[in-house]
Amino acid sequence: MGSTDKIVRIILAAVFATLFFTGTVKGVLGIVLVILGGIFLATSMISFCPLYSIFGMSTCPTKQQ
Repeated sequence: MGSTDKIVRIILAAVFATLFFTGTVKGVLGIVLVILGGIFLATSMISFCPLYSIFGMSTCPTKQQ
């Protein structure tokens, strides 16, 4: 997982948490956003996204030799 991907995921997690805890988004949608934000935060911390491996994607830059 590339650093840009990690930063975007952390920012989205913070936005989702802010929306939920300020009461802007409530109910089922709010809970879904908080769970999704938690997943984004966890995957950015461990630098691994299971969906990327399933679909064969990578956002990590490769080094040229």
